[in-house]
Amino acid sequence: MSRLFVALSIPEIVADALSTLQSGVEGARWRPVENFHLTLAFIGETDRHGFGAALDALAAIEAPAFDLRLSGIGFFGDRQPRALWAGVDACDALDHLQGKVEQALRRAGFDLERRKFKPHVTLAYLRNTTQPAAAAYCARHGLFSCGPFPVEAFHLYSSQLGGVASHYEIEASYSLSFSR
Repeated sequence: MSRLFVALSIPEIVADALSTLQSGVEGARWRPVENFHLTLAFIGETDRHGFGAALDALAAIEAPAFDLRLSGIGFFGDRQPRALWAGVDACDALDHLQGKVEQALRRAGFDLERRKFKPHVTLAYLRNTTQPAAAAYCARHGLFSCGPFPVEAFHLYSSQLGGVASHYEIEASYSLSFSR
């Protein structure tokens, strides 16, 4: 069984900028820099047949390359914060790509989450962090901005759960087209 998700990788220079934000919150489990990504779809646990179906579904996607800018900091979990994240500027091309990924995977038989796409890069998972502490962190770093940077491919990742952090491996990469 493989635990799979589809995501954009984050360039090293952007990951380095994100890493400078990783301090100052009690109860934060900061994500390793090599784990930074922007999830387009979470597939979950699947067998070899499902793995092949995901590879085939994603290979059929055609979408243009685009530039992306990270902007702002926020958190998930209103009363009990559970994650800190860096946001993404509105980007029609990103929304288009995510919609195509989701549609292709649903057609291949995957039962994906139904929640609205909220593009972000997770900085930390939180445990016993108060809402005022998370809000104060976001206020301190709210003007964060990085990019734009080119997005020329998306990837199928596998995830191995670990003690301190999960290990992510790119299983396949899919190029985006360049307009002429």
